[in-house]
Amino acid sequence: QVQLVESGGGLVQAGGSLRLSCTASGRINVMGWYRQAPGKQRELVAFISSGGSRNYGDFVKGRFTISRDNGKNTVYLQMNSLKPEDTAVYYCAGGLRLGLIDSWGQGTQVTVSS
Repeated sequence: QVQLVESGGGLVQAGGSLRLSCTASGRINVMGWYRQAPGKQRELVAFISSGGSRNYGDFVKGRFTISRDNGKNTVYLQMNSLKPEDTAVYYCAGGLRLGLIDSWGQGTQVTVSS
């Protein structure tokens, strides 16, 4: 099974930016991010395929951009205009396709202060 290692979480003020990274130990078709806030269900943030197709959660609304370096097996999530409601643990995930996600990172905390 492919291992995923995340980095880049932290504390930021509302309106600020953060960049998350996730590196896979091997090739993986779709990679991206889910997030989960306390007391809430997990939700899809953004995913990208090896061919560059992207999916975003409805709440993103142009604030986040996902990109990928296939040569490095790494996916990036640039998050701008962060809001306090973006506070959550962000999990890198990957698999053959959305709906067949079978690799998960350990999670990284993102906290947005008001």
